[in-house]
Amino acid sequence: MSAAPPSTHAVPCPKSSPPYNVAIIGYGLSAKIFQIPFLTSPTYNLYGIVQRHPHPSSNPTTDFPGTLVWRTTNEMLADPAVHIVIITTLPDTHFSLAEAALKAGKHVVVEKPFVPTSAEADALAAIARKSGRKLAVYQNRRFDADFLTIQKLIKEDVFGRIVEFETHFDRHTPVSPEGWRQQAGRPGVGQVYDLGTHLLDQVVCLFGMPARVTAFVGNQRSGKEIGGEVLGGEDAFTVLLHYENGLLVTAKAAAISPESEQLRFWVRGEKASFRKCHLDYQEDQLKAGLRPGDASYAVEPESHYGTLTTIKDGSFISKKLTPPSPAATYTEFYRLFAEAIEEDGPVPVSAEEASNVIRVIELAQESSRLFQTVSIS
Repeated sequence: MSAAPPSTHAVPCPKSSPPYNVAIIGYGLSAKIFQIPFLTSPTYNLYGIVQRHPHPSSNPTTDFPGTLVWRTTNEMLADPAVHIVIITTLPDTHFSLAEAALKAGKHVVVEKPFVPTSAEADALAAIARKSGRKLAVYQNRRFDADFLTIQKLIKEDVFGRIVEFETHFDRHTPVSPEGWRQQAGRPGVGQVYDLGTHLLDQVVCLFGMPARVTAFVGNQRSGKEIGGEVLGGEDAFTVLLHYENGLLVTAKAAAISPESEQLRFWVRGEKASFRKCHLDYQEDQLKAGLRPGDASYAVEPESHYGTLTTIKDGSFISKKLTPPSPAATYTEFYRLFAEAIEEDGPVPVSAEEASNVIRVIELAQESSRLFQTVSIS
């Protein structure tokens, strides 16, 4: 997607209020499944979509009659009616597109992974501050029911001192799917950027930055390690995060894992443990056509509930935990983003937070390449 030429000063933008006119750059899975269903009225109005090459099976003019369609980003950024720009293109395009949108006076949401490097993330954070516009990173899995359950248990000190925290995104996909996500040599792609961004963002959100990182990044489908200066290409990783208080976090994604019930979380503390299989229900439901507001949306079957084990009088007591009700759902991200604009408050996931996560990924790649534990500093 072509971006507007950079300017040296922020373009003045009149103060706006709901409904906010939203323009989306890109019209793939992210836009259709993870963005548009949550741009609900009366807060948001799907104003237009930048799509360079429409085709009959994927044409926003057909899917959303009355919505504008631009062929270039420059055309969209020149439209003063656009309040918010959502970027859903490939990661190595995110920096230039976000920079151009911020300098054009638009608020911006960037799909994860935010950008390929922490230096780019820091630069965009600075550009957003200078422009006076809001910049947020779409880490929607902060609003998964299982993560919110764990967040609540930690806040209530149910675990006591946590000694181990495992977070998994394992799948059994021995045949590589088509697409750009595991393209070797392309910045910002590969499993540690794709799924690792979700897992590591949740960990840093809960516990802050670790002291050290040990990582193993490779390709399970081919049985090859990914070394040298190659970025991307990997389909599996195990990242160990070491904290000064003794906490050990394991973040793991496997491409070959023939299990009927894939482990999602395993939290172990001095007073309790929590074990959960199965991913949050929202992604599968969205792909099946359900939408926020449908009666069964985000309602998880009891067979997927996590198990909390506590200790009483020297005996272990296990029980299934009901997820929070009503579920926050990914709608919460955009509720908080609108609130940030209206009240000039914090966005749901900031560029600075995303920079920390990208920094962990950079160090994970370095650790794997060097076969060493590396320090965050």
